[in-house]
Amino acid sequence: MSQLVTGLDHIVLVVPEIDSGAAVYESLLGRPPVWRAEAEGGAATAIFKVANTSLELMAPAGDGPVADRLREIIEAEGPGLKTLAFGTADIETAHHKLTRRGMEPHEVIPGESTNRLDGTARSWKRFRCTDEQTAGVKTFLVQPDTPLPSQNDPEGAVISLDHIVIDTPNPDRALGLYGARLGLDLALDRNAPQWKTRFLFFRTGGLTFEVIHRLGETHDPAGPDRIWGLTWEVADLAAAHARLTEAGFNVSELRKGRKPGSSVFTVRDGTMGVPTLFIAHEPK
Repeated sequence: MSQLVTGLDHIVLVVPEIDSGAAVYESLLGRPPVWRAEAEGGAATAIFKVANTSLELMAPAGDGPVADRLREIIEAEGPGLKTLAFGTADIETAHHKLTRRGMEPHEVIPGESTNRLDGTARSWKRFRCTDEQTAGVKTFLVQPDTPLPSQNDPEGAVISLDHIVIDTPNPDRALGLYGARLGLDLALDRNAPQWKTRFLFFRTGGLTFEVIHRLGETHDPAGPDRIWGLTWEVADLAAAHARLTEAGFNVSELRKGRKPGSSVFTVRDGTMGVPTLFIAHEPK
């Protein structure tokens, strides 16, 4: 039976201005965007592609309802990760299944974009699930008709997204949403008292979708989830650390990761409000 969700197609990071935001992330990831475009309603985008997903920066540009809404979000919440877009191979079947599973999806709509970098075009179909059914996280399913351009990995660049972290006040709700309804593969459900956290690890499309619940704190179980942070994988952690230090980022020392055989460092700031970790794994 085919999977409803094939992976995390992209994550949307809202930034105040597209050129400066794209410059920051080109420096952070060590690779240029593969797509630059303007969307209807007053939004500009820059897409960074890695092996298993993409990061789409979105900023207000000019006038229009989308620009107005983006400015409202930035004023109220600041820049940061705002949207998850899961990939699917069959948008109509996914829409039908999620309707049956109570996700209250909006209608399927087409989209298209022209790349400012080279004039090529791409298209897709997508739908949004109702926020009330996705614990307040803007969640889309998307079926691209045409893929993003391929790109060689520059030396020292980020190669993939190791994991994305979602913070939840209600882990049982998260189990139902991401496991039973969206169909992500639950790989781990563990309390870790030493870190005062319950971890839910889902696998999808070659990355870990990590949901954390902080133990010992007072939570409103009806409160929203939030996209918390990203961990980027590199082949050579020391080289990445040196590259970011030279670029002026405030980075921590290298240290052992929680996962056996991994090493990590933290990018302390300058990431547009996104808690950011870099990781490398010892060869198996």
